[in-house]
Amino acid sequence: MKTIRHILEMKGNCIFSIRLSASVFEALCLMAKKDVGALMVLDGEKLVGVISERDYARKIILVGRSSQETLVSEIMSSPVHSIHPDQTIEEAMEAMTNERVRHLPVMESENEILGVITIGDVLRSILYFQREEINTLETCVRRQLETITELEECLGTNLDFRKKHEGLAVVK
Repeated sequence: MKTIRHILEMKGNCIFSIRLSASVFEALCLMAKKDVGALMVLDGEKLVGVISERDYARKIILVGRSSQETLVSEIMSSPVHSIHPDQTIEEAMEAMTNERVRHLPVMESENEILGVITIGDVLRSILYFQREEINTLETCVRRQLETITELEECLGTNLDFRKKHEGLAVVK
């Protein structure tokens, strides 16, 4: 089984965060600068929420609020849904679907964030591991076909030899 730890090994464990008291505007600027769709919200060293572009769209734009006058703490998603690095990729997909989130912090313990995975990371890793599996199976099938071809050639040669020499008596 492939785990969340495998995803972090492939993508790295860069974590972008913002303080609880920051404005939504500051969060948006940081998301744009880092080209990410969500930030981890910290109160000191403690993870207390996640703010995403989705939170901004639904809780600021659609209700006519100001991103410069609204604090991250007012619109962040909380409590935080997280995943352990030893959980499987399938468990991450299930958690993201059930919790309707696109970003999951990877937590070794309650206070240790190892990284963040996204739905895109999960899909990329599934595609990567499927391609790897397909390549392995193709190699296996190719080797089997080569072995069958060699056996057929060997048997064909033996049959030709027998047909040519069928009438000869064996001399002792």
